[in-house]
Amino acid sequence: MAALDEPLKKILGGTTAKVLAEHLDLHTVGDLLHHYPRRYAERGELTRLADLPLDEHVTVVAQVADARVLKFNGGRGQRLEVTLTDGSGRLRLVFFGKGIHKPHKDLLPGRRAMFAGKVSVFNHKLQLAHPEYELLDRTADDEGADAVSAFANQLMPIYPACQQMASWKIAKAVDAVLPSAQDAVDPLPEALRDGRALVPLTEALLKIHRPATKADIADARSRLKWDEAFVLQVALARRRRAETQLPAVARRLVKEGILDAFDAKLPFTLTDGQRKVSREIFDDLATEHPMHRLLQGEVGSGKAQPLDALVLTPRGFRPMGEMAVGTEVVVPSGDLAVVDGVFPQGEREVWRLVLSDGSTVECDDEHLWIVGTRGAGERVLTTRELRGDLLRADGRPKWSIPPATPVDLDGGEARPRDPYELGRALGDGGGARPADRVPDAYRNAPLKDRLAVVQGLMDAGGRPAAGAAVYRAAAAPLAGDLAWLVRSLGGRARLHPVRDGAYEVSVVLPGAYPPFRDRAPERAVPGGSDGHPEDGAGFRRTIEAIEHVGRKPVQCISVRHPGHAYVTDHFTVTHNTMVALRAMLGVVDSGGQAAMLAPTEVLAQQHHRSITEMMGELAEGGMLGGAERGTKVVLLTGSMGAAARRQALLDLVTGEAGIVVGTHALIEDKVQFHDLGLVVVDEQHRFGVEQRDALRNKGKQPPHLLVMTATPIPRTVAMTVFGDLETSVLDQLPAGRSPIASHVVPAKDKPHFLARAWERVREEVAAGHQGYVVCPRIGDEEDPPKGAKKGAAGAKGAAAKESSPEDVAEKRPPLAVLDIADQLTTGPLDGLRVAVLHGRMAPDDKDDVMRRFAAGELDVLVATTVIEVGVNVPNATAMVIMDADRFGVSQLHQLRGRVGRGAAPGLCLLVSEMPEASPARARLAAVAGTLDGFELSRIDLEQRREGDVLGQAQSGVRSSLRMLAVIDDEEVIAAARDEATELVAADPELAGYPELRIALSALLDDEREQYLDKG
Repeated sequence: MAALDEPLKKILGGTTAKVLAEHLDLHTVGDLLHHYPRRYAERGELTRLADLPLDEHVTVVAQVADARVLKFNGGRGQRLEVTLTDGSGRLRLVFFGKGIHKPHKDLLPGRRAMFAGKVSVFNHKLQLAHPEYELLDRTADDEGADAVSAFANQLMPIYPACQQMASWKIAKAVDAVLPSAQDAVDPLPEALRDGRALVPLTEALLKIHRPATKADIADARSRLKWDEAFVLQVALARRRRAETQLPAVARRLVKEGILDAFDAKLPFTLTDGQRKVSREIFDDLATEHPMHRLLQGEVGSGKAQPLDALVLTPRGFRPMGEMAVGTEVVVPSGDLAVVDGVFPQGEREVWRLVLSDGSTVECDDEHLWIVGTRGAGERVLTTRELRGDLLRADGRPKWSIPPATPVDLDGGEARPRDPYELGRALGDGGGARPADRVPDAYRNAPLKDRLAVVQGLMDAGGRPAAGAAVYRAAAAPLAGDLAWLVRSLGGRARLHPVRDGAYEVSVVLPGAYPPFRDRAPERAVPGGSDGHPEDGAGFRRTIEAIEHVGRKPVQCISVRHPGHAYVTDHFTVTHNTMVALRAMLGVVDSGGQAAMLAPTEVLAQQHHRSITEMMGELAEGGMLGGAERGTKVVLLTGSMGAAARRQALLDLVTGEAGIVVGTHALIEDKVQFHDLGLVVVDEQHRFGVEQRDALRNKGKQPPHLLVMTATPIPRTVAMTVFGDLETSVLDQLPAGRSPIASHVVPAKDKPHFLARAWERVREEVAAGHQGYVVCPRIGDEEDPPKGAKKGAAGAKGAAAKESSPEDVAEKRPPLAVLDIADQLTTGPLDGLRVAVLHGRMAPDDKDDVMRRFAAGELDVLVATTVIEVGVNVPNATAMVIMDADRFGVSQLHQLRGRVGRGAAPGLCLLVSEMPEASPARARLAAVAGTLDGFELSRIDLEQRREGDVLGQAQSGVRSSLRMLAVIDDEEVIAAARDEATELVAADPELAGYPELRIALSALLDDEREQYLDKG
């Protein structure tokens, strides 16, 4: 191993070693041997020039098509232009001044060579300026023929290079150290190598650098991927095992505690996924070593409907917002049950189910529905699940909802007129006047009275029609009342527009309820023309569509009935259940405390409010009116007043508060717990390792850890990046369409596109909506570096003379809130009410701006990413993100989630000055092209590669993964994880594997070891 630790300076000389160290982070012989070629050029195969990426340092093999010397500047200057070709495209090389003489002599038409340089654009054409080159077809008489002997093989390695050192120079450096590969210590156990048919490490290193065939490359890559995957998984397996050796207080479920009291307020029908996740968490909490679990996905706290949705009570429908504990409601079987839990959920995205009779019901994405489909029994599915599987293969609706049992109602109002005569009178009048309505007293009435009104209407203005009955044209109010009455009797009614705002109503009623009294034999039968007889029961309604409505205040209720269901709008059967807080409540029952760490004050306040609302009196332990078995739930943030902060700290240290929700303020030294049993970290990617570790260290013994993220993580990433955490997935984000349109605005290439973007913002404001403009920087920092120029709303910030357009965009400072706000108010958004919001504003000023924006007193908010989490303004429909290429994929996805939250669709415009062919623009195009969270997480990882594995992004350490791609190599990672787990279980100290210990020590330097220790 000593040979591989040898400094490169001793072998390559100081100059070359310095370039490799400073620009490629290669310091030792081992570093260079593990600097693998990224691809190979074949002598008989020319590189595709058509696929060259802009703004990247590339190496190409191509043939000279043309070379000519041109004069400029009045003949005082000259340049050499060389055109390369490969059959797929052309590439121009340009040399200036005295530097033209040697390439003019070497690069003759027909010569083949390897060229290296940075791809730029001049006059809309790709070019390499002053590239390095190495001729590949010299004759033996050519000077320097020995210099290309390294490329005698058919497969020429192309190394990751830099401007200071071309690929072929790296290849020559590799040649100098390649003999040392014989000294490489093989970390893989012999049994594993033999079982997987992997070549020895020394052979793999020789083949990866100097392959004779493509099979050599495949053998080498397979082996080297296993090295990286296995050593990493051994490190993670040892970490998992070490956690099982730590002492922790087992937090076992306690009967008749707060959790049971909480559950008693809720139905017990959970989805399979919820049951599975709960089981995994409580099993972990019951062990005497710390739980380390990653919970990814949306952790919805309830299945809710809007406050203006209707719930059927014995007195008629009442708004969901009027429901209270003790309210009697009608369940689908016709029985009565009481509401035993009311849980406000704040604002949520709301969807509308459109049923086959034209009636609609609104709910959130987690709401549950009892549905049936042809050839199968009834199931309970969420709105989200229905959206993802709405239609059959032939395009017809797949799911139907059962009818509710008709029940007597009585609103307590007098009914002075005979119901049948009332119906006849309305029918004889034609029902054509908007004032013609069925009074509430006759709607919220016993069954016989409701039927009598229907029969009076139908006798006066209806007629039989093909197994149904049809009421003649009526104004919308009376048509709607008739449909309502028919549905209340368990039938179907559909409105058909005819003329001038009038409707016909087709009616289908069960046989027990004839629609006509004067024409008794002419009864309608189940399964009329608007039904789907194949769905079985004649009066089921199918779900035709599910439409996005926008954000609305919503609420959950639980009903004390074995069916856990109630009747909502248009006599539709719905199902309701919820699950939340159960892990924290279970820990509190066992005598411990639970802390939830949120990334922002806004999010912490939302969590605190949601928890206390859902728990009700259970969150008021020790307080007047609180439940006997309750606990106190406190909030701790940096901006709290001194008195409230002191009380919260006291509640924590005495154990009075079982649950605390807070921000980074929880981490401060003065915050002490009585007995911290569980740490819940929300949006884990927003916290550094040290911050999570500081909170965990506040327990008397290591507390259990539940890490939550709403950002979907591919399985391969979870196994690698979070390999020391057990993973649970709940309600993965759907592929369903979201009402946000995203577009890239190429401000540099097409400035009129940016002008149009500002016009779109004005149009949204003119339509009564609002918008955001997001910038990467505040703008009140120190002056930018000398020579740097500010960007502008019109994208005019480029320096006049730069080597390439991408250099301009990269070298200027990021666009700033204060600058852009000034330019917009005096330019494209002149006359609109524009305000700024950023992190360095005083809390009161920030609150005032957000209050005014939420109240509609401002049109446009120019802000930093302070709006990324927790800002909910349903009226905001447009977002323009300036310098969007400066943000990460996940951050862009999070930001655009701030729009499209109301009834109107959202628009997100990603503004960039980067050229079209640049990787940054490709990333933005990918973000604009999908709203699927898992797909975006893959894009994000592909962009960042594996630099975050083992925390290098946080510790500043270069990635240990050179060959393995966690997004692509799932099979290798999974197999390596199994092998590593088995090996560590049998030999935790790796006593029988000294070579593996050496490799592990090389992988886990002090910083990485510290990262793993902190988890």
